[in-house]
Amino acid sequence: MMPPFSYQIIVAGTKSKAKGIQGQYPITQNVTVVEGATANMTCRVDYNDNTSLQWSNPAQQTLFFGDKKALRDHRIELVRASSQELTIRINDVSLSDEGLYTCSLFTMPVRTTKAFLTVLGVPGRPEITGFTKPAMEGDVVTLTCTTSGSKPAATIRWFRNDKEVQGTKEVNATGKSFTVRSSLQFQVDKRDDGVAYTCSVEHVSLSKPYMTTEVLEVHYAPHLEITHSLIIPQEGQYFKLECVSIGNPIPEPVEWSKDGGELPDIERMIVEGRELTITTLNKTDNGTYRCEASNHLGSSSAEYILFVYAKDFPGPTTDPNALGQHGPDHALIGGVVAVVVFITLCLIIVLGRYLARHKGTYLTHEAKGAEDAPDADTAIINAEGNHVHAEEKKEYFI
Repeated sequence: MMPPFSYQIIVAGTKSKAKGIQGQYPITQNVTVVEGATANMTCRVDYNDNTSLQWSNPAQQTLFFGDKKALRDHRIELVRASSQELTIRINDVSLSDEGLYTCSLFTMPVRTTKAFLTVLGVPGRPEITGFTKPAMEGDVVTLTCTTSGSKPAATIRWFRNDKEVQGTKEVNATGKSFTVRSSLQFQVDKRDDGVAYTCSVEHVSLSKPYMTTEVLEVHYAPHLEITHSLIIPQEGQYFKLECVSIGNPIPEPVEWSKDGGELPDIERMIVEGRELTITTLNKTDNGTYRCEASNHLGSSSAEYILFVYAKDFPGPTTDPNALGQHGPDHALIGGVVAVVVFITLCLIIVLGRYLARHKGTYLTHEAKGAEDAPDADTAIINAEGNHVHAEEKKEYFI
């Protein structure tokens, strides 16, 4: 498998400068490459008195002794050999090449330095499984994204259109590499129809993520609405109704009716697909218009109440047909009635209390003469006169 690109990371190892023969030590560097790329392994010494350098692999097999190739591996070749440097190249690096390599300087005693070769496993391109085409509204769908061959384990991210969503991750080792899976489980509805689900694989060996996308198709029952071309339909005008349908599969055919029956005037009432056109409105067009459509998951209908106004009608400030569809404001009417009843009850209570307090109150003219007399004698005389006419005494109630 060829990598998306090749690179080599050099990590400095332990270095020692020569201090005569006793202080000679080889200098190496750790190397990181992508699987399938090329790795250059270099060993240097600052001072050498013609002592040979040697490279060995993790299995302690000699690769090169000076400029002499010791292991028969066509992938390994000599780059440079001198008294102070031995550089070899490993082509088409595999995961099995990873490990600790040894550079030896054959002095007495032999001095060695290690260099670690790290090989990055390139993840395979992701695959999404679990798509049922089409899915039905209400179904539970599980989408699984899988990538294999990564080292270290790759990272998987999910996106619903452009928004990231969280999945459940599972990592399994396969030899020296890893297989990574991530799953999404959700219940679909009509809002998922046409949504793109993208699986993105990220890894240190990739310059940009690997991505794969699947578009979800959801079937759901229809829903219908009617739109109209005029707010104030008047006599003589051209008028159009459209039956707007939402559903998958698209609900069809659309059937129009008026007041529960067929359209009465097919010459003026023209049906074209989802549209009903009345070429010239008149008062006979008043009524309830209904459109119906269905798919294999169900059926739906919508109604529109048409009221045609006179040609010179100035028109209300709101859609009169909307009033027909929504009805009067019963809450407002109920509030007004409640206020009237409350005020009436208050008046009855106040009047009743007033009558109760003044019941039996009256005045008589029995001592009227005495009240008007200027002195006591006159008052007595007037009182006697009143006694004479006692039978004529009357009571006045207020």
